[in-house]
Amino acid sequence: MSEDTAPTFSLEPSEDVRDVRDWAHGFAKDVIRPAGAEWDEREETPWPVIQEAAKIGLYSLDFFANQWLEPSGLGIPVAFEELYWGDPGIALSITGTGLAAVSVASNGTQDQLFEWVPQMFGTPDDVRLGAFCSSEPDAGSDVSAIKTRAVYDQAKDEWVLNGVKTWATNGGIADVHVIVASVEPELRSRGQASFIVPPNTPGLSQGQKFKKHGIRASHTAEVVLDDVRVPGSCLLGGKDKLDERLARAKEGKRSKGQAAMKTFEASRPSVGVMAVGTARAAYEYARDYSIQREQFGRPIGDNQGVAFLLADMATRIDAARLLVWRAAWMARNGKDFDNAEGSMSKLYASETATFVTQNALRILGGNGYTREYPVERWHRDATIFTIFEGASEIQKLIIGRTITGLPVR
Repeated sequence: MSEDTAPTFSLEPSEDVRDVRDWAHGFAKDVIRPAGAEWDEREETPWPVIQEAAKIGLYSLDFFANQWLEPSGLGIPVAFEELYWGDPGIALSITGTGLAAVSVASNGTQDQLFEWVPQMFGTPDDVRLGAFCSSEPDAGSDVSAIKTRAVYDQAKDEWVLNGVKTWATNGGIADVHVIVASVEPELRSRGQASFIVPPNTPGLSQGQKFKKHGIRASHTAEVVLDDVRVPGSCLLGGKDKLDERLARAKEGKRSKGQAAMKTFEASRPSVGVMAVGTARAAYEYARDYSIQREQFGRPIGDNQGVAFLLADMATRIDAARLLVWRAAWMARNGKDFDNAEGSMSKLYASETATFVTQNALRILGGNGYTREYPVERWHRDATIFTIFEGASEIQKLIIGRTITGLPVR
């Protein structure tokens, strides 16, 4: 085989991806990280930071679309890692709209994509938000238990939504909400669909706003739906497609997947890289601290116990990043997750974030336990990655079922 025809393999991102990485890192270093402690204490949406991101184009439909469509699939993972390296709570406020946008892209028509996703981001002068609402008080990991109902009013060509959603990022303060609801409850998850609720629709209100352990700069709340009426055109994918899917389900035929799970599957590598960015921040801080901090006349990093711990942290972060990159590349290039590669990436990255942040705190000792140092905050923030968008146990269940072909319970 000649040198010209030899197959190539590279893990080096393209120049365009590297440029975006450096741009996002600069914003994370100069704007996000310095503001992290303040907005964590305030437990409020960091509107000034989101507006700064919008002004430079980092919070915009163009940015998210260009990175999502980047040919290698690494656009979103590389950019998100840098933002979450800055501060996970603020970064989630900047990227949270993306989940709602992904739900429209995964389940909606092209017309719906063009109509609603721009309204989720707004403009630099009129910043807006989107919210994806799936979880309920009695339906978290068990998506099939969703009770929010969507009833079709044929005379008016409207859908009427009633129910309560919980754990919704941007819930109640978003301009556009995407609601997963049950159309045919007896079909459980196969009888569900997603609906757009346009801005200022009567009947939608914010319920309880949660005071959280971590990611406190990100708004999380209940969303109450009381006879919310939306036009028939707000059913993602359209009624013909829904009727066909429901008919297949009633006949016992296989389905191509339900609305909420399609959204989560598409977003898993992105959530995994959020955890990678958080872990990297804590690792780098602990590494630098171990070089500068002296005890017994030498840097604490000179102790084998600390050095070995840092070695484990660095290795796990690299492994997690590679799993995320593989899953993102597969998703972008239309390759099925035949071995649950998306769940693998999310599982390993989230567990890595909790491992790394916990041990970074230990390396800092008493200092790590105070709010004078950011590691304490990152440790609190990291916990969420093992819980939301599919807890670690659910990811293991998915992986186990996929690799064995058995209905693991």
